[in-house]
Amino acid sequence: DEKKCPCCGEVRCRIGEEVSEQLEIIPTKFQVLSHVRFKYACRACEARAENPQIVTAAKPPQPIERGLPGPGLLAYLITSKWSEHLPLYRLEAILKRAGVHISRSTMCGWLAACGVLVHPLVELMADRIRASRVIHTDDTRIPVQEPGERKCKSGRIWAYLGDVANPYVVYDYTPDRTRAGPVNWLRDFKGHLQADAYGGYDGIYHAGAIEVACWAHARRYFFNAKETDMRRAATMIGFVRRLYAIETEARDLADDARRDVRQAQSKPILDEIKTWLDAEREVVLPRSEMGKAFTYVLNQWTALNTYVTEGFLNIDNNAAEQAVKRVAIGRKNWLFAGNDAAGGTAARLYSLVAGAKRNGLDPQRYLTSVLARLPGL
Repeated sequence: DEKKCPCCGEVRCRIGEEVSEQLEIIPTKFQVLSHVRFKYACRACEARAENPQIVTAAKPPQPIERGLPGPGLLAYLITSKWSEHLPLYRLEAILKRAGVHISRSTMCGWLAACGVLVHPLVELMADRIRASRVIHTDDTRIPVQEPGERKCKSGRIWAYLGDVANPYVVYDYTPDRTRAGPVNWLRDFKGHLQADAYGGYDGIYHAGAIEVACWAHARRYFFNAKETDMRRAATMIGFVRRLYAIETEARDLADDARRDVRQAQSKPILDEIKTWLDAEREVVLPRSEMGKAFTYVLNQWTALNTYVTEGFLNIDNNAAEQAVKRVAIGRKNWLFAGNDAAGGTAARLYSLVAGAKRNGLDPQRYLTSVLARLPGL
Protein backbone atom coordinates (compact mmCIF):
# COMPACT_ATOMS: atom_id res chain seq x y z
CA ASP A 1 0.00 0.00 0.00
CA GLU A 2 2.84 2.41 0.73
CA LYS A 3 4.24 1.98 -2.80
CA LYS A 4 1.23 3.68 -4.40
CA CYS A 5 1.90 7.13 -5.78
CA PRO A 6 -0.13 9.70 -3.76
CA CYS A 7 -0.55 11.72 -6.97
CA CYS A 8 -1.74 9.21 -9.60
CA GLY A 9 -2.09 5.91 -7.71
CA GLU A 10 0.48 4.01 -9.80
CA VAL A 11 2.94 1.70 -8.01
CA ARG A 12 6.27 3.43 -7.43
CA CYS A 13 9.43 1.57 -8.55
CA ARG A 14 12.70 1.38 -6.60
CA ILE A 15 15.30 3.87 -7.83
CA GLY A 16 18.03 3.36 -5.18
CA GLU A 17 18.63 2.69 -1.52
CA GLU A 18 19.97 4.30 1.66
CA VAL A 19 22.29 2.35 3.95
CA SER A 20 22.87 3.09 7.63
CA GLU A 21 25.31 1.12 9.76
CA GLN A 22 25.00 0.03 13.37
CA LEU A 23 27.66 -1.62 15.49
CA GLU A 24 26.51 -4.78 17.26
CA ILE A 25 28.19 -7.56 19.20
CA ILE A 26 27.62 -11.28 18.84
CA PRO A 27 28.16 -13.10 22.17
CA THR A 28 30.86 -15.77 22.42
CA LYS A 29 29.65 -18.94 20.78
CA PHE A 30 30.95 -22.41 21.66
CA GLN A 31 30.71 -25.37 19.33
CA VAL A 32 31.23 -29.08 19.89
CA LEU A 33 33.22 -30.50 16.99
CA SER A 34 32.79 -34.20 16.24
CA HIS A 35 35.85 -35.95 14.80
CA VAL A 36 34.46 -38.95 12.91
CA ARG A 37 36.99 -41.71 12.17
CA PHE A 38 35.90 -44.70 10.12
CA LYS A 39 36.75 -48.28 11.07
CA TYR A 40 37.59 -50.96 8.50
CA ALA A 41 37.74 -54.76 8.74
CA CYS A 42 38.29 -57.72 6.44
CA ARG A 43 34.99 -59.63 6.11
CA ALA A 44 36.70 -62.55 4.35
CA CYS A 45 38.99 -63.16 7.32
CA GLU A 46 36.05 -62.72 9.68
CA ALA A 47 34.07 -65.35 7.72
CA ARG A 48 36.97 -67.82 8.12
CA ALA A 49 37.01 -67.07 11.87
CA GLU A 50 40.37 -65.42 11.49
CA ASN A 51 41.60 -62.02 12.71
CA PRO A 52 39.51 -59.49 10.73
CA GLN A 53 42.40 -56.97 10.82
CA ILE A 54 40.32 -54.07 12.19
CA VAL A 55 41.90 -50.64 11.67
CA THR A 56 40.68 -47.16 12.56
CA ALA A 57 41.64 -43.99 10.73
CA ALA A 58 44.29 -42.03 12.64
CA LYS A 59 43.13 -39.03 14.64
CA PRO A 60 44.86 -35.75 13.76
CA PRO A 61 47.38 -34.69 16.45
CA GLN A 62 45.77 -32.48 19.10
CA PRO A 63 47.26 -29.87 21.47
CA ILE A 64 46.16 -32.03 24.40
CA GLU A 65 45.80 -35.69 23.53
CA ARG A 66 42.41 -37.07 24.61
CA GLY A 67 41.63 -33.60 25.89
CA LEU A 68 38.41 -31.68 25.46
CA PRO A 69 39.72 -28.27 24.30
CA GLY A 70 40.42 -27.43 20.69
CA PRO A 71 43.19 -25.03 19.57
CA GLY A 72 40.80 -22.09 19.38
CA LEU A 73 39.56 -22.51 22.96
CA LEU A 74 43.10 -22.84 24.29
CA ALA A 75 44.17 -19.74 22.33
CA TYR A 76 41.20 -17.86 23.82
CA LEU A 77 42.21 -18.82 27.37
CA ILE A 78 45.88 -17.92 26.82
CA THR A 79 45.03 -14.57 25.27
CA SER A 80 42.49 -13.78 27.98
CA LYS A 81 44.93 -14.44 30.82
CA TRP A 82 48.26 -13.25 29.42
CA SER A 83 47.11 -10.50 27.08
CA GLU A 84 43.94 -9.23 28.76
CA HIS A 85 45.15 -10.13 32.30
CA LEU A 86 42.02 -12.06 33.30
CA PRO A 87 42.55 -14.53 36.16
CA LEU A 88 41.07 -17.99 35.75
CA TYR A 89 38.26 -17.49 38.24
CA ARG A 90 36.92 -14.62 36.09
CA LEU A 91 37.27 -16.72 32.96
CA GLU A 92 35.32 -19.46 34.71
CA ALA A 93 32.47 -17.00 35.30
CA ILE A 94 32.63 -15.66 31.71
CA LEU A 95 32.39 -19.16 30.25
CA LYS A 96 29.54 -20.03 32.60
CA ARG A 97 27.53 -17.08 31.28
CA ALA A 98 27.95 -18.59 27.81
CA GLY A 99 26.54 -21.88 29.05
CA VAL A 100 29.85 -23.74 29.44
CA HIS A 101 31.14 -24.79 32.85
CA ILE A 102 34.89 -25.38 33.01
CA SER A 103 36.53 -25.24 36.41
CA ARG A 104 39.58 -23.06 36.93
CA SER A 105 41.59 -26.11 38.00
CA THR A 106 40.82 -27.76 34.66
CA MET A 107 41.84 -24.63 32.77
CA CYS A 108 45.03 -24.47 34.82
CA GLY A 109 45.92 -28.00 33.70
CA TRP A 110 45.22 -27.15 30.07
CA LEU A 111 47.45 -24.07 30.19
CA ALA A 112 50.25 -26.07 31.81
CA ALA A 113 50.03 -28.59 28.94
CA CYS A 114 50.21 -25.72 26.43
CA GLY A 115 53.32 -24.42 28.18
CA VAL A 116 55.01 -27.77 27.58
CA LEU A 117 53.82 -27.96 23.96
CA VAL A 118 55.17 -24.51 22.95
CA HIS A 119 58.51 -24.91 24.73
CA PRO A 120 60.48 -25.84 21.55
CA LEU A 121 59.02 -22.86 19.69
CA VAL A 122 59.98 -20.46 22.49
CA GLU A 123 63.50 -21.91 22.47
CA LEU A 124 63.77 -21.18 18.73
CA MET A 125 62.67 -17.60 19.41
CA ALA A 126 65.30 -17.37 22.15
CA ASP A 127 68.02 -18.57 19.75
CA ARG A 128 66.99 -15.88 17.28
CA ILE A 129 67.15 -13.20 19.97
CA ARG A 130 70.62 -14.35 21.03
CA ALA A 131 71.71 -13.83 17.39
CA SER A 132 70.80 -10.11 17.62
CA ARG A 133 73.33 -7.28 17.52
CA VAL A 134 71.64 -5.76 20.57
CA ILE A 135 69.38 -7.27 23.23
CA HIS A 136 67.21 -5.30 25.62
CA THR A 137 66.49 -6.91 28.98
CA ASP A 138 64.75 -6.15 32.26
CA ASP A 139 63.10 -8.15 35.04
CA THR A 140 60.21 -7.94 37.47
CA ARG A 141 59.00 -9.77 40.54
CA ILE A 142 56.34 -12.47 40.45
CA PRO A 143 54.88 -13.94 43.68
CA VAL A 144 55.08 -17.74 43.77
CA GLN A 145 53.42 -20.06 46.26
CA GLU A 146 55.58 -22.49 48.19
CA PRO A 147 54.21 -25.74 49.65
CA GLY A 148 53.55 -25.41 53.36
CA GLU A 149 54.35 -21.68 53.46
CA ARG A 150 51.83 -18.97 54.26
CA LYS A 151 53.66 -16.29 52.27
CA CYS A 152 54.65 -16.31 48.63
CA LYS A 153 58.29 -16.19 47.65
CA SER A 154 59.57 -13.75 45.02
CA GLY A 155 60.31 -15.37 41.70
CA ARG A 156 61.50 -13.31 38.74
CA ILE A 157 60.44 -13.03 35.13
CA TRP A 158 63.11 -11.66 32.78
CA ALA A 159 62.22 -10.12 29.41
CA TYR A 160 64.64 -10.35 26.46
CA LEU A 161 63.96 -8.40 23.25
CA GLY A 162 65.74 -8.99 19.97
CA ASP A 163 66.70 -6.34 17.41
CA VAL A 164 64.91 -5.37 14.20
CA ALA A 165 66.27 -8.42 12.35
CA ASN A 166 65.04 -10.71 15.15
CA PRO A 167 61.76 -9.14 16.28
CA TYR A 168 60.90 -11.51 19.12
CA VAL A 169 60.21 -11.13 22.83
CA VAL A 170 61.03 -14.02 25.15
CA TYR A 171 60.34 -14.17 28.87
CA ASP A 172 62.29 -16.45 31.19
CA TYR A 173 61.32 -17.46 34.72
CA THR A 174 63.79 -17.99 37.55
CA PRO A 175 62.94 -18.81 41.18
CA ASP A 176 65.15 -15.94 42.42
CA ARG A 177 67.13 -12.91 41.22
CA THR A 178 70.60 -14.37 41.27
CA ARG A 179 72.96 -13.63 38.41
CA ALA A 180 72.67 -17.24 37.24
CA GLY A 181 69.39 -16.38 35.46
CA PRO A 182 70.65 -13.85 32.90
CA VAL A 183 74.12 -15.45 32.73
CA ASN A 184 72.65 -18.81 31.68
CA TRP A 185 70.16 -17.28 29.25
CA LEU A 186 72.75 -15.02 27.59
CA ARG A 187 75.43 -17.67 27.36
CA ASP A 188 78.08 -16.86 24.73
CA PHE A 189 76.37 -13.57 23.79
CA LYS A 190 78.94 -11.06 22.53
CA GLY A 191 76.75 -8.26 21.19
CA HIS A 192 75.40 -5.14 22.89
CA LEU A 193 73.29 -5.66 26.01
CA GLN A 194 71.07 -2.77 27.12
CA ALA A 195 69.87 -3.08 30.71
CA ASP A 196 69.73 -1.34 34.06
CA ALA A 197 72.65 -1.21 36.49
CA TYR A 198 71.91 -4.60 38.13
CA GLY A 199 75.21 -6.19 39.14
CA GLY A 200 74.08 -9.61 37.94
CA TYR A 201 74.92 -8.56 34.37
CA ASP A 202 78.58 -7.86 35.18
CA GLY A 203 79.66 -11.42 34.40
CA ILE A 204 78.07 -11.12 30.96
CA TYR A 205 80.00 -7.93 30.26
CA HIS A 206 83.25 -9.50 31.45
CA ALA A 207 82.59 -12.41 29.07
CA GLY A 208 82.50 -10.08 26.06
CA ALA A 209 79.09 -8.41 25.83
CA ILE A 210 79.10 -4.62 25.46
CA GLU A 211 77.19 -2.72 28.15
CA VAL A 212 74.66 -0.11 27.05
CA ALA A 213 73.03 1.89 29.83
CA CYS A 214 69.67 3.65 29.88
CA TRP A 215 69.24 7.41 29.92
CA ALA A 216 65.63 7.04 31.04
CA HIS A 217 66.92 5.42 34.26
CA ALA A 218 69.45 8.21 34.71
CA ARG A 219 66.85 10.92 34.20
CA ARG A 220 64.51 9.22 36.67
CA TYR A 221 67.05 9.59 39.49
CA PHE A 222 67.24 13.34 38.95
CA PHE A 223 63.47 13.64 38.62
CA ASN A 224 63.06 11.91 41.99
CA ALA A 225 65.52 14.40 43.52
CA LYS A 226 63.73 17.53 42.30
CA GLU A 227 61.89 18.08 45.60
CA THR A 228 65.16 18.55 47.49
CA ASP A 229 67.34 20.12 44.76
CA MET A 230 65.23 21.67 42.03
CA ARG A 231 68.08 23.63 40.43
CA ARG A 232 70.37 20.70 39.72
CA ALA A 233 67.47 18.42 38.80
CA ALA A 234 66.18 20.95 36.27
CA THR A 235 69.64 21.39 34.79
CA MET A 236 70.17 17.65 34.26
CA ILE A 237 66.66 17.07 32.94
CA GLY A 238 67.29 19.89 30.46
CA PHE A 239 70.48 18.18 29.27
CA VAL A 240 68.64 14.89 28.76
CA ARG A 241 65.80 16.64 26.94
CA ARG A 242 68.32 17.95 24.40
CA LEU A 243 69.65 14.40 23.87
CA TYR A 244 66.15 13.08 23.26
CA ALA A 245 65.37 15.92 20.85
CA ILE A 246 68.27 14.77 18.68
CA GLU A 247 66.95 11.20 18.80
CA THR A 248 63.55 12.39 17.61
CA GLU A 249 65.10 14.14 14.61
CA ALA A 250 67.28 11.14 13.73
CA ARG A 251 64.58 8.50 14.24
CA ASP A 252 63.95 7.78 10.54
CA LEU A 253 67.58 7.86 9.41
CA ALA A 254 69.64 4.84 8.42
CA ASP A 255 71.96 3.44 11.08
CA ASP A 256 75.14 5.03 9.70
CA ALA A 257 73.49 8.43 9.29
CA ARG A 258 72.04 8.24 12.81
CA ARG A 259 75.48 7.42 14.22
CA ASP A 260 77.00 10.42 12.43
CA VAL A 261 74.29 12.71 13.83
CA ARG A 262 74.93 11.42 17.34
CA GLN A 263 78.67 11.93 17.01
CA ALA A 264 78.23 15.46 15.71
CA GLN A 265 75.40 16.63 18.01
CA SER A 266 74.91 14.29 20.98
CA LYS A 267 78.55 13.72 21.93
CA PRO A 268 79.25 17.42 22.62
CA ILE A 269 76.22 17.49 24.94
CA LEU A 270 77.50 14.39 26.74
CA ASP A 271 80.87 16.11 27.22
CA GLU A 272 79.04 19.13 28.59
CA ILE A 273 77.11 16.93 31.02
CA LYS A 274 80.33 15.28 32.25
CA THR A 275 81.98 18.64 32.88
CA TRP A 276 78.92 19.79 34.86
CA LEU A 277 78.77 16.55 36.88
CA ASP A 278 82.46 16.75 37.81
CA ALA A 279 82.06 20.34 38.98
CA GLU A 280 78.87 19.83 40.97
CA ARG A 281 79.70 16.50 42.63
CA GLU A 282 82.06 18.25 45.04
CA VAL A 283 79.21 20.18 46.69
CA VAL A 284 76.48 17.52 46.61
CA LEU A 285 75.85 15.48 49.75
CA PRO A 286 76.62 11.83 48.82
CA ARG A 287 73.69 10.37 50.78
CA SER A 288 71.09 12.83 49.51
CA GLU A 289 68.71 12.00 46.66
CA MET A 290 70.78 14.22 44.39
CA GLY A 291 73.96 12.52 45.59
CA LYS A 292 72.48 9.13 44.66
CA ALA A 293 71.61 10.50 41.22
CA PHE A 294 75.17 11.74 40.69
CA THR A 295 76.62 8.41 41.86
CA TYR A 296 74.39 6.42 39.49
CA VAL A 297 75.23 8.49 36.43
CA LEU A 298 78.97 8.68 37.10
CA ASN A 299 79.20 4.94 37.80
CA GLN A 300 77.36 4.25 34.53
CA TRP A 301 79.03 7.00 32.53
CA THR A 302 80.90 4.82 30.02
CA ALA A 303 77.81 2.69 29.37
CA LEU A 304 75.64 5.81 29.07
CA ASN A 305 77.90 7.02 26.25
CA THR A 306 77.88 3.73 24.33
CA TYR A 307 74.70 4.44 22.38
CA VAL A 308 76.36 7.24 20.35
CA THR A 309 78.94 4.79 18.93
CA GLU A 310 76.39 2.86 16.83
CA GLY A 311 73.30 3.90 14.92
CA PHE A 312 71.32 0.77 15.75
CA LEU A 313 71.47 1.33 19.53
CA ASN A 314 68.76 3.09 21.54
CA ILE A 315 69.20 5.92 23.99
CA ASP A 316 67.16 4.07 26.61
CA ASN A 317 65.85 0.67 27.64
CA ASN A 318 62.16 1.65 27.53
CA ALA A 319 61.29 -1.25 25.22
CA ALA A 320 62.28 -3.79 27.88
CA GLU A 321 60.58 -1.78 30.64
CA GLN A 322 57.33 -1.85 28.66
CA ALA A 323 57.74 -5.60 28.18
CA VAL A 324 57.93 -6.27 31.93
CA LYS A 325 55.08 -3.84 32.55
CA ARG A 326 52.84 -6.45 30.87
CA VAL A 327 53.77 -8.86 33.67
CA ALA A 328 53.30 -6.21 36.36
CA ILE A 329 49.76 -5.45 35.16
CA GLY A 330 48.89 -9.14 35.06
CA ARG A 331 50.33 -9.64 38.55
CA LYS A 332 47.78 -7.22 39.98
CA ASN A 333 44.99 -9.44 38.61
CA TRP A 334 46.05 -13.08 38.93
CA LEU A 335 48.14 -12.23 42.05
CA PHE A 336 50.57 -15.19 42.08
CA ALA A 337 51.84 -18.33 40.35
CA GLY A 338 51.01 -21.65 41.97
CA ASN A 339 54.59 -22.97 41.83
CA ASP A 340 57.86 -22.65 39.91
CA ALA A 341 56.51 -24.76 37.04
CA ALA A 342 53.56 -22.36 36.70
CA GLY A 343 56.02 -19.47 36.57
CA GLY A 344 57.77 -21.16 33.64
CA THR A 345 54.43 -21.71 31.90
CA ALA A 346 53.55 -18.03 32.33
CA ALA A 347 56.90 -16.96 30.89
CA ARG A 348 56.55 -19.13 27.77
CA LEU A 349 52.96 -18.13 27.04
CA TYR A 350 53.77 -14.46 27.66
CA SER A 351 56.52 -14.89 25.04
CA LEU A 352 54.07 -15.99 22.34
CA VAL A 353 51.55 -13.25 23.15
CA ALA A 354 54.22 -10.53 23.20
CA GLY A 355 55.90 -11.84 20.05
CA ALA A 356 52.61 -11.80 18.17
CA LYS A 357 51.89 -8.23 19.23
CA ARG A 358 55.37 -7.03 18.32
CA ASN A 359 54.90 -8.41 14.80
CA GLY A 360 51.44 -6.87 14.38
CA LEU A 361 49.52 -10.14 14.68
CA ASP A 362 46.27 -10.90 16.47
CA PRO A 363 47.52 -13.02 19.42
CA GLN A 364 44.41 -15.21 19.50
CA ARG A 365 44.47 -16.03 15.79
CA TYR A 366 48.23 -16.59 15.92
CA LEU A 367 47.97 -18.92 18.91
CA THR A 368 45.12 -20.85 17.31
CA SER A 369 47.36 -21.52 14.31
CA VAL A 370 50.36 -22.42 16.48
CA LEU A 371 48.45 -24.82 18.71
CA ALA A 372 46.84 -26.50 15.70
CA ARG A 373 50.15 -27.02 13.88
CA LEU A 374 52.67 -27.77 16.63
CA PRO A 375 51.32 -31.22 17.61
CA GLY A 376 51.90 -32.51 14.07
CA LEU A 377 55.50 -31.31 13.78
